[in-house]
Amino acid sequence: MTAPRRRHRLRTAALLLAGLLVASCGDGSSPKDAKADGGGRAGCVTDFSSDKDYFPVKSTVTHAENFTLRYEKSYQVLTVKQPYPNAGPESYILVKCGAPKPSLSGDLAKAPQLTVPVRSLYSMSTTHLPLLTATDRADVVTGVADASLVNSGEIRDRIKAGKTAEYAKGGTINTEKVIAAKPDVLVTQGSDDPRYPKLRSAGIPVVANAEWLEPTPLGRAEWVKAMAALTGAEQTAGQVFQDVENAYAQATARAARARKPVDVLSGSMFQGTWTMAAGGSYVGTLIKDAGGTYPWAGDRGTGSLRLGFEAVYAKAGGARLWLTDQPWKSGGDITKADSRYGRLAAVRDGEVWTNTRTAGGEGGNDFYERGVLRPDLILDDMTAILHPELAKGHTFVFYEKVPTR
Repeated sequence: MTAPRRRHRLRTAALLLAGLLVASCGDGSSPKDAKADGGGRAGCVTDFSSDKDYFPVKSTVTHAENFTLRYEKSYQVLTVKQPYPNAGPESYILVKCGAPKPSLSGDLAKAPQLTVPVRSLYSMSTTHLPLLTATDRADVVTGVADASLVNSGEIRDRIKAGKTAEYAKGGTINTEKVIAAKPDVLVTQGSDDPRYPKLRSAGIPVVANAEWLEPTPLGRAEWVKAMAALTGAEQTAGQVFQDVENAYAQATARAARARKPVDVLSGSMFQGTWTMAAGGSYVGTLIKDAGGTYPWAGDRGTGSLRLGFEAVYAKAGGARLWLTDQPWKSGGDITKADSRYGRLAAVRDGEVWTNTRTAGGEGGNDFYERGVLRPDLILDDMTAILHPELAKGHTFVFYEKVPTR
């Protein structure tokens, strides 16, 4: 499916011009001040002036809560408030290539400094990939953690061509492989890893991406701007996010025309414990915006709840629809996983929907990859499930119904 972002960028001559500049200078760069550095990096500063602003295009963060961007004339300060659960904030100094590294004091004195735009990026999570392909920066992806989980056709082609390496199969980082490759940055998956200190000591910058800790769909999508700070794609990222923001508002307005809300159940059990999205979470927000009634909407937590089956059944056993992330292929698979599922109204009525589709039948879960940047498409799917009368002829992107047989 062709992403609307490309159509939007082609609509205006201004963005076409920006696209030409990106090829040589990065978004917002001025050709007369740009040249390739000794390492082949294009778009770098020459004839540095401390009075000149080298970031004429600046991102404004409006929905995301877990990162901030501050601009100085020749560098940016990217701060991730919670790089992984219960961690303190981390800041990174992103210095425009060709500019001198700044001498900083206070909390930023020891903050890692790296040169932007980066030429090579090692990604620990497939959720980063749409943030890069959507801004035409797939070429900087030189490493992915586990190639088998990648859905993006553009990145899969790079892997097959030997341009993008696998370095953490099964989630275990091969530190020697990363150090030998010397990427400009390794971007984390929003969790800690005991191998990160070794990479940092070897001179590999490690930057946190923790978009999964954002409670709202648009907050997660806005991490495209954090990634753009690394790649120099600020202008394109701003347009991409604006398109998604507008599309999400339109999808919400469509769902609001529903005649009545529909009771929705989410999550599933593992080893006897049902993991359920809290009402204030990413999934809880999507269900609300799709016109669903969620039994746990009153729980304003942004994470997950862990409940027993009987507690779930008492509160949502009669829910008309069940949205899950289990790869079930039939109703028999559902009850085989746990016979108690058969007591749920959604199972009896054949209204169980799973988001485990893959893009083109390859890779991992596309909902957790492309869906990070495209919550509008997720919301359209949910609206079509909850209120089919509002979405006749809808083509599902992420969800599909589990056949009863």
